[in-house]
Amino acid sequence: MSAAEQKRIAYTNGTILDGTKDMEPLEGMVLVTAGNTIEAIVPESEKSACAGCEVHDLEGGYLMPGLINMHVHLAGNGKPQKKQRDNEALVKKIMSNGLSRAIAYRMVRSFAQTELMSGVTTVRAVGGLSDFDSRCRDQIVAGDFLGPRILAANEAISVPGGHMAGSVAIAAVSIDEALAQVERAREQNVDLIKLMITGGVLDGKEKGEAGVLRMSPEMVKAVCDRAHELGFSVAAHVEGTEGLKVALENGVDSIEHGATPDEHIIELFKQRDAALCTTLSPVLPFVMLDRFVSHASEVEQYNASLVFEGIAACSKAALAAGVPVALGNDVGCPWITQYDFWRELVYFCKFIGVSEAFALHSATLVNAQVAGIGELTGSLEVGKRADMIVTAKNPLEDLSTLRTVKHVVCDGVFIARPHVKRNAVVDRELDKFL
Repeated sequence: MSAAEQKRIAYTNGTILDGTKDMEPLEGMVLVTAGNTIEAIVPESEKSACAGCEVHDLEGGYLMPGLINMHVHLAGNGKPQKKQRDNEALVKKIMSNGLSRAIAYRMVRSFAQTELMSGVTTVRAVGGLSDFDSRCRDQIVAGDFLGPRILAANEAISVPGGHMAGSVAIAAVSIDEALAQVERAREQNVDLIKLMITGGVLDGKEKGEAGVLRMSPEMVKAVCDRAHELGFSVAAHVEGTEGLKVALENGVDSIEHGATPDEHIIELFKQRDAALCTTLSPVLPFVMLDRFVSHASEVEQYNASLVFEGIAACSKAALAAGVPVALGNDVGCPWITQYDFWRELVYFCKFIGVSEAFALHSATLVNAQVAGIGELTGSLEVGKRADMIVTAKNPLEDLSTLRTVKHVVCDGVFIARPHVKRNAVVDRELDKFL
């Protein structure tokens, strides 16, 4: 074991929020880490616990688990767009030669680091360019550069004309082609498989088309069966009620986004032991901003409203039924930057009606459990990884304090006063929703 791995740090003079469901501010305690692991959480009076430690005075700040963003596309910057891009043509151009591929990969790396500097210590990347996400994950693990823990799906599986086909998803014409992509993903050592089962907000050319079913139930089942044989969970983009039913009946483990459910669908969630990943962030700008600002068409705004209502209804019904609800913000969509995951927590409170404590619990321990890493991270407990953030004020009183974290601790590495470059237009417009 290296000297760095043996290094012990005591975090003092702070209030601890442990990430559990009924968390209360814990004062007068010291948290001690050894290498990348939480070694002890003890009263300040136990001086012996800090013997030999490097001491970090938190100056009255609040120490809590690092945030976990469950729905990220690391290839997108989230800049507002005046008109829709041809993503398939853009990606084809980017991936056409070695130089542009190298530039794109460096961009993915930088966006992963931006996530970390904003207080997100784990991301679940659910659709990306080639094998960039898993490569980035492996370089972080190898210590080549500092970044968050990445759970990578790499390219998702869509269908011709389906959601994100040709950009961050391959378009499988047949079940055999879909299964071939599962095998490629296995060879790339991914962490999960991602399906694009329905259309998205910007896919619909007419009112009501946003969440139309695009992938056949037979393809969904074949992919889920094979993925489960290989030990992978399956996440699926779903923004329509028919798609919800198809996804859950055929083996999907987590629904990304959601749609208005009926009693049968909620029962399917329970029978499948499936989870919902709520993503309110990417839809709100198209629903609530003036179209002169959002540059959305009348059709896009109408469809966004339908999808937002469906996501909210699904979230409320799932919570009422005891179905796990995770949080992600669909980074990469217009207006959704790599540093603004904290906004999703605010929206979860404002539009779904949960408390600040429950939102923070959802974005930490619940997310870790849904991702299958609950024994590793998501709460401040002895034996878990030292993935932590420090804020100046209490997020249980005001979640917007998460906008600027004082410090980040990632796998035991302390980062003092991290900084991200913010987009003033995004801040100005999205702050209207707080």
